[in-house]
Amino acid sequence: MKEKLIILSAPSGAGKTTIARHLLDAGLGLEFSISACTREMRPGEKHGKDYYFVSAYEFKLRVEDDEFVEWEEVYPGHKYGTLKMEIDRIHEKGNTVLFDVDVKGGLTLKKIFGQQALAIFIKPPSIESLRERLENRATDTPEKISLRTAKAEAEMTFEAEFDAVVINDDLKSAVNETLRLVKNFLTLNG
Repeated sequence: MKEKLIILSAPSGAGKTTIARHLLDAGLGLEFSISACTREMRPGEKHGKDYYFVSAYEFKLRVEDDEFVEWEEVYPGHKYGTLKMEIDRIHEKGNTVLFDVDVKGGLTLKKIFGQQALAIFIKPPSIESLRERLENRATDTPEKISLRTAKAEAEMTFEAEFDAVVINDDLKSAVNETLRLVKNFLTLNG
């Protein structure tokens, strides 16, 4: 049997990382796939835990060396990618890969892995609530928040291409629904 993979995608600020942390703590044998990125490290983040923070030059070399399963320029000058070595590392340990990726990356991974992967779209209840979450997070300038909400509106048009959609208007309910979907998928055919 081929190894299974779980893909969580959402517009920025919709809560996918928080839900991913709950999944990792649920004892399902999931392990977080650490993405590489070219953006600056935020306070509290750690290299090799949250992301592999690399220079634009190193990222370019890794692309040229075909080290990524997929990669995207998510925001101008900010590239993110899924390293093949991460998937191999997790599968060699006997764990199921959990991806926490942007919408385009999630769709690309689903196309690559097909039925091996469960792709879940985490949807904010509204663009207004998403803007409020981003403002409360206080990690971005008003200009970046406007950019992120505009991008979120475009990303929400892709929700139908995912295997499942979970609306995150209540975190506990969203976590429970995501857990239910993941458990069902992991027990299906093995």
